[in-house]
Amino acid sequence: MESLGEMLKSWPTGQAITEKADHKLAEMLSEPLVEKLRTKYPELDERTIRLNLNRVYQYVTEYRNCSNCPGLEKCPNDFEGHYTLLSSDTVNGHTQLYDRKVACKKFIARQGEDQIRSRIRSFYIDEKALQRGYSSDEILTNDMERAKAVGQVLRYIDRTKEYGLQEEGLYLAGRFGTGKTFLMCYLLHELAKAGYSGVIVYMPDFVEDLKTLMHEPGKLKETVEMMKETDLLIFDDMGAENLNPWVRDHVLGAILNYRMQRKPTFYTSNYELDALERHFSFTSKDGDELHKGQRIMDRIRPYVEVVMVTGENKRGRRK
Repeated sequence: MESLGEMLKSWPTGQAITEKADHKLAEMLSEPLVEKLRTKYPELDERTIRLNLNRVYQYVTEYRNCSNCPGLEKCPNDFEGHYTLLSSDTVNGHTQLYDRKVACKKFIARQGEDQIRSRIRSFYIDEKALQRGYSSDEILTNDMERAKAVGQVLRYIDRTKEYGLQEEGLYLAGRFGTGKTFLMCYLLHELAKAGYSGVIVYMPDFVEDLKTLMHEPGKLKETVEMMKETDLLIFDDMGAENLNPWVRDHVLGAILNYRMQRKPTFYTSNYELDALERHFSFTSKDGDELHKGQRIMDRIRPYVEVVMVTGENKRGRRK
């Protein structure tokens, strides 16, 4: 934004500049915004405005910019997302004009969204699904076939907001493409707005990466500790991973053992619980190990509320 000082530099000198300044002063004095300011501060006389013409000009210009806001990314004001606010006071018989920068509603809203995003960590999940906020009405009407499941998720969110972290998480089971991940991203975003931290992990890719992390013990420990300590942990597409005994017993088992009586864990899966137990009972390396599958399920089944998600397959659907 061009300041009054920059504008004055382009003006002629001598009598002409005085006339230009007088014209600009008259223009500012006739501004409804300045008239309103003088009504609020009756001591604000013409002399004080002349002495602070640059401040008044910026005040008026930024107000006009905000009245025709082109969006935060294209904010023409000197300080993006802020506007100038003026106030006046009389000190030792002299009227003083003060200016300060105030954050606009859009800037405050963006700060809020940035804080929400800072509370959420995702591994191999589409960031768009996490960053876009949805209303509860949008969630409910997106597919009426899954209304019951949506109701359970919304009630869970309300309970957590009212009473704090719950002992149980949610286990969303249903066919491929029914929106289970979408619902968990919604839950995570809503509870992040309430101040909770969260991690969501796409299990098939995570398990593959763990094979690399085996050789980076420091990074592996950091990842596991984060999953243990976060308020809300979501394992997405549980059962689709290519499981091995080390991941099942020493990584997943350790995380769930720590969290099971401390913080809620959430799951999405194409499997119901009994089928997931069979999945955990077989690994590509050791074959059937029923007791080890049961051991993992003892850390899942008692600590979840099952949500059956029905509806049509939305993946690949034409819009």
